[in-house]
Amino acid sequence: MAKKKKEMTNEEKLRALYNLQLIDSRIDEIRNLRGELPIEVEDLQDEIAGLNTRLSKHEQELEDTEQQIKDKKNFIEEAKVLMKRYKKQQENVRNNREFNALDKEIEYQELEIQLAEKHIKEFRAQIEHKKEVIEETKETIANYEEHLSHKKKELDTIMADTEKEEKDLLKKSEDYKAKLEDRLAKAYTRIRNSVKNGIAIAPIERGASGGSFFTIPPQVQMEIASRKKIITDEHSGRILVDAELAKEEEEKMAKLFG
Repeated sequence: MAKKKKEMTNEEKLRALYNLQLIDSRIDEIRNLRGELPIEVEDLQDEIAGLNTRLSKHEQELEDTEQQIKDKKNFIEEAKVLMKRYKKQQENVRNNREFNALDKEIEYQELEIQLAEKHIKEFRAQIEHKKEVIEETKETIANYEEHLSHKKKELDTIMADTEKEEKDLLKKSEDYKAKLEDRLAKAYTRIRNSVKNGIAIAPIERGASGGSFFTIPPQVQMEIASRKKIITDEHSGRILVDAELAKEEEEKMAKLFG
């Protein structure tokens, strides 16, 4: 059976919501400090993996081309052996027809050798080009790996400084959400996700919602200061708290944040 949540006054709800906001805003600051670094590291790792796949493909193609040269050289040697044999046979022919037939075979093998030598020349040109591509790819990988190493060190330093704090704050954020009734916790999350800076609970500053230029009527300001009900800003949709409550909770949380 689910444990029943403690009944809270509206003021307690407002304080819990503002504390939750302060905690989540601090988590946002930590994540902003890391910025795009985690994405940059992941992108670099993906790029290096792709380049290594390409390098393996180039190296395999180089190996295949070198094998083709060996095959063509073997073919030439076999053709030369055949030519030698045909010439030997010509010494023992009985008529011109047999001699001419062997002559055609010799001529054919000569043409095959010329073609094979042409292919070898083309393969060697391909090998030179492929070697250049392989060297360029290796150089690019080395540059990317050096860049990745710097980015990872940068990220590791930031993570070492902030990871524990973020973990603790995430736990406290969940604890504060658990204190609130589900409807209120969901409303907070919905508002937070709908605003650019993630501020779902805003204090009144100079007669307006924090970060807004729209003045809140004095009567509404008095209702907010009374803390008897939860009031939202009609322009931004944020839940509003009075400046005094905000200051009190900020001082409490300052100790938590160290």
